[in-house]
Amino acid sequence: MEKASEWLLSFNSQESDHVNYLINQRKNKFNKTITASITGGKGGVGKTSISLKLSKELSKLGFKVLLIDCDSNLSNTAIKLGLPLNNTFYSLVSSHKSFDECLYKENNFHLLSACNGNLDLFDSSLNLEEIIIDIISTHEQTYDFIFLDCPAGLTKEALTLNAYCDHRLFVVTPDRSSITDSYSLMKVLKHKYGINENHLIVNMYQSHKQYEQVVKTMSETVESFLAGRTLILGGVEKLDIMQSRFDQFLLEEENNSTHKNFLKIIKKYTDELFRNFNTQKSFEKSKFEHEVQPFC
Repeated sequence: MEKASEWLLSFNSQESDHVNYLINQRKNKFNKTITASITGGKGGVGKTSISLKLSKELSKLGFKVLLIDCDSNLSNTAIKLGLPLNNTFYSLVSSHKSFDECLYKENNFHLLSACNGNLDLFDSSLNLEEIIIDIISTHEQTYDFIFLDCPAGLTKEALTLNAYCDHRLFVVTPDRSSITDSYSLMKVLKHKYGINENHLIVNMYQSHKQYEQVVKTMSETVESFLAGRTLILGGVEKLDIMQSRFDQFLLEEENNSTHKNFLKIIKKYTDELFRNFNTQKSFEKSKFEHEVQPFC
């Protein structure tokens, strides 16, 4: 893989073909680490909850997982885990602490949380997407998966991080604005970076019919207007519980249909990886199948 600095320098180039070349070079080379952004065009669709669940469940299966909260000054990952807020991300970027000192560790699950209203970070002129890519480049050989909990929208930071990752897992709700905004993000990624393929997770659907409608709308629209491919991973049904209890239920409860259905999402995603990399030996496939297959 080319150095992150080389990839980042391409953004200052007038030649968009060069940007596309570097992105494709990264995607065409298999690395031990899989990088994926959990993303979407609209906020409030459950990206952070999905990011945490995905990361923690894969870590329980023996994979070493790093989750990076990329909403640099409005972090929610620590809040959802019930952890105290801190400014370790700024301590890292200002070189006051090492990367390892800034991590929250729970066995194979590592979290690099962001800040919450840090004035020094707010006033800085740091290019945060460059810092995050440098973190990935420096530490990726330590992990099996690196997930980015990406901020919503069409910011330069979000676009850069989504384009750099191997995969983009779009979290979409049945809300029309969520569908429209996610399509807009896919459209910009397609035209600016040549990204033709994205994954889809439907969150908070109320019926199987509604789930199928969202899947049909997204996949057909992307295929018709972007000539792109949408890989459907599954969905998380809306629960009849208070919203304040949803994260605890999703992350901590394991003897329920929501948890078992989420394992199906994970298995579908990793099965795809195993098919694509069937000549590689970087993943312990047999262990994963042994753990997950009974739930399918």
